[in-house]
Amino acid sequence: MARIEQAVILAAGEGQRLRPFTASKPKVMIPIANKPILQYVIEAVAQNGIRKILLVVGYKKDQVMDYFGSGEQFHVDIEYVEQKQQLGTAHAVKQVKGKIKGKFMVLPGDNIIDPVTISKIVLEKPNAILVNEQEYISKYGVIEAQDGIVTSIVEKPREAVSHLVNTGIYAFSNDIFDFIGQETDLPSVIRSMIAQGIKIKACPSAGAWLDVVYPWDILRLNDVALTKTQAATGGFIEKDVNIKGQVSIGKGTTIRSNSYIVGPAIIGENCEIGPGVCVLPSTSMGNNVCVMPFTVIDNCMIADGVEIGPGSTIRDSIIDRGCRLQGHFVAQSGETEIKVDDEYNRVSIGAMMGEHCSVGDNVVTAPGVIMGNRCKVKALKVIEQSIPDDGLVV
Repeated sequence: MARIEQAVILAAGEGQRLRPFTASKPKVMIPIANKPILQYVIEAVAQNGIRKILLVVGYKKDQVMDYFGSGEQFHVDIEYVEQKQQLGTAHAVKQVKGKIKGKFMVLPGDNIIDPVTISKIVLEKPNAILVNEQEYISKYGVIEAQDGIVTSIVEKPREAVSHLVNTGIYAFSNDIFDFIGQETDLPSVIRSMIAQGIKIKACPSAGAWLDVVYPWDILRLNDVALTKTQAATGGFIEKDVNIKGQVSIGKGTTIRSNSYIVGPAIIGENCEIGPGVCVLPSTSMGNNVCVMPFTVIDNCMIADGVEIGPGSTIRDSIIDRGCRLQGHFVAQSGETEIKVDDEYNRVSIGAMMGEHCSVGDNVVTAPGVIMGNRCKVKALKVIEQSIPDDGLVV
């Protein structure tokens, strides 16, 4: 059976529910275990023998194009197509009409997948949908199928008509363009194809398929991605440092004496850690991070260029690029209710901090506090409510 040899990856969206982390970067560029989400998709596609990729970009497209370039370093050939208005998935696919021939795959660029996840659908004849079994289905398009053939797609049902959800990964032929018309979303296109008697196969996925919808999902994905981290030591480790489990340490990084690091964890390049710092499992730190003495970091995503002062305790938190946290900062973690759009979500989380925030000495944040980008907080404050972009607490 001939394999699919070309892929269309949809990477144009913003991801508004993930603010403040998408105010300055597209959702596909959020780092998970020190790699953009989109990189996981491209690597999975490449490892399945697909070399030709059409990348549909839009929101802050320059960041995507600058990072991935021609695709050469990822062993693929990338061509970029712009979706100027992010109207939906079918509208995005419509942008590649005339640039692709024969059968092809469509994948979302904002989900983490393993190479094995798409290994079956690469061999499928068009038309097919990759489906994944999920316990909680209210956030997804739910697939009803009979004898492996899709009979309907129900968007975000209140009751579980099925536990098979649409992953947004498809195998199509050029015929799909005849059905898109003025439709903006692919599930609507699929429904009209089914109504016209076209068979769509439900192809079960074998590997990981992880969706990031809300800011706290970043930690969940980070945890899963870190379990695949290979132990590596590229930096300099002083005496009396205790490292346990799978820990990756980048080039130019120094781990000072009496620090304790438990994997899975990843510390990027040119970082300065310690002395006497404790890094606990499921923590990722980007490049050029500085963590001063006697600080504890547990289950966190710390992005590039963050500075954390001495004696701090940060648990279950996301600290975005370029933040400066003075000494004795405490991000409390616990169960709390967070409103996103008009939905209330009960989650266990610490602080979620956007880019380039500046926090003074002895600041404490309550569980679930979301701090926007470029916020400034003076010393000796207890932050119990979220702060918008450019917020000032004096």
